[in-house]
Amino acid sequence: MGRLDGKVSIITGGANGMGRLACERFATEGSAIVVADLDPDAVAEVAGDLPAAVGVAVDVRDPAQVEAMVSTAVERFGRLDVIYNNAGISPGDDDTPELTSIDTWDLTFDVNVKGVFLCCKYAIPAMRDSGGGSIVNVASFVAHMGAATPQIAYTSSKGAVLSMTREIAAIYARQGIRANALCPGPVLTPLLAKFLSDDAKRQRRLVHIPMGRFGEAAEMVNGALFLASDESSYMTGQSLLIDGGITSTYTTPE
Repeated sequence: MGRLDGKVSIITGGANGMGRLACERFATEGSAIVVADLDPDAVAEVAGDLPAAVGVAVDVRDPAQVEAMVSTAVERFGRLDVIYNNAGISPGDDDTPELTSIDTWDLTFDVNVKGVFLCCKYAIPAMRDSGGGSIVNVASFVAHMGAATPQIAYTSSKGAVLSMTREIAAIYARQGIRANALCPGPVLTPLLAKFLSDDAKRQRRLVHIPMGRFGEAAEMVNGALFLASDESSYMTGQSLLIDGGITSTYTTPE
């Protein structure tokens, strides 16, 4: 018996990387999947490999597209139980407050904050109609502490996601809708790889991680699966840090 048997899950950013892995893992645990991402061909490819899935091309910054995404889930599968708000960006020119452009700030907040807000806005009524549900918002360990490499827009946006998650949890707790933030530590994804162009930069990151290694996407997806499933049924408004201990201490001996 799967941990998500009978559930319907939307996974944004679901065509690549951690999102694609989540689609595959959630499907093996019994959930029907709405694979949501920007590229229509990519979402169709991922959905086509899953037993019960539909692909939806969506820009999470666009209210009409997000509303249509949720409608597709309900029309195709009859309900909505989980939304895993995984879509996010980390622009390469995000830097200090002095060096980060207004355009980069606005774009980062449009995707990482407004996008999560819109997904919750339209998913919550569908979850209420289904008798409740679980919202999993991807924040980051940098929502709890400053990043070693300046990235003011990204770090600020993830702090906003964490605060938004707590507020949503408080509002909807008695309506059977839970909201929790998944806060990954450094994971070797394309978002992080651009900061690790040489060994010196890699070691600068690793020295702060007590476990001495970067996380793996599968380890983050395991956390999301726990938050999506009924195993976390008494958990809402929380931040699940999966970070190799990076937030537990300010430094680690070499």
